[in-house]
Amino acid sequence: MVEKGAKGRKEEVVTREYTINLHKRLHGCTFKKKAPKAIKEIRKFAQKAMGTTDIRVDVKLNKHIWSRGIRSVPRRVRVRVARKRNDEEDAKEEFYSLVTIAEIPPEGLKGLGTKVVEEEE
Repeated sequence: MVEKGAKGRKEEVVTREYTINLHKRLHGCTFKKKAPKAIKEIRKFAQKAMGTTDIRVDVKLNKHIWSRGIRSVPRRVRVRVARKRNDEEDAKEEFYSLVTIAEIPPEGLKGLGTKVVEEEE
């Protein structure tokens, strides 16, 4: 279903918003390992969604995950994952993914689907 002249699915710069259900991903996880495991799960999710192995987690997202301590990780988190072109000369990969926290709507995260974000550049 790829049009002529179009790049492959993993070949373009794109930004999407996802809701990650951390509760189901951390079920049965030891209390003192919840926050670090949550960060690993976010990386794993972004890697699968964007098809890049270079995943960079924003400081604000990290702070949000750790905001209630190591044990009480938020059940769901709304993230914005942006696949960007790697401009470094010695880069092993052409793209990297930047995971930032998205603004949370007042009615909550439940039921929000994936949303493609148009770049404001």
